[in-house]
Amino acid sequence: MPASTLKTEKPATVLLRQNGRASETPAAESKAGLVDAAYQAIKLAIRENVFPPGYQAAEAEIARQLGMSRTPVHEAMTRLQEEGLVRILARRGILVCALAPEDIEEIYELIIALEGAAAERIAKSPETVRGPVLKRLQDATRSMQEALEQDDLIAWAKADEDFHDALVGGCGNKRLLRMMGTVTDQSHRSRMLTLQLRPKPVASAKEHLQIIAAIRMGDAAAASQAARVHRQHACDQILPLIVRLNLRNL
Repeated sequence: MPASTLKTEKPATVLLRQNGRASETPAAESKAGLVDAAYQAIKLAIRENVFPPGYQAAEAEIARQLGMSRTPVHEAMTRLQEEGLVRILARRGILVCALAPEDIEEIYELIIALEGAAAERIAKSPETVRGPVLKRLQDATRSMQEALEQDDLIAWAKADEDFHDALVGGCGNKRLLRMMGTVTDQSHRSRMLTLQLRPKPVASAKEHLQIIAAIRMGDAAAASQAARVHRQHACDQILPLIVRLNLRNL
């Protein structure tokens, strides 16, 4: 079904235009800048379910919504296909990939391993590296606690995401960061979809504090274990819920 016939066209257009604005700045007038602007806008539309699983969008239509030529949009779609978010259809644009429970399980296996490695690496880092990372981790955890006190799960989810971004981004391994970005983009929809269906995440901040404490002490093994256990607990909540509700197209 072409994008122009779907009810999501208007919000999709708004979201794409808002997040493709980088293409209007002098720094983004290069081809690489245009491709990156298109990539970021389309990825956000997928992450926020404006382009839901199974959504088919014509390349020309997305280019029109972004106010770009088709070339940067096509290259952005190629990047998104490499990351498993879309599938390019010959002469028909893109199809947003859906995830089944077994996909979510595989994604969490990678998340658990990557975040365990990130926490271990930070704990081994010198104090000059650990200090700024610890502050970001503490600030995010504090924001999570405040959001829970106000029963604001959306704000909690944003603060939780900030924590994990700080953990992975602060480890200093660029390859790990790129790999983590791919799998978290794939898991974002399922995480947000089940947010209101899961028990209130009261234990999450406590587990974050355990990760922080291990990193502060420089205990690499304990930091890695705490990070792995934390993500395993999240998987143990989300995956059975997805299976029980028979959610096959996340």
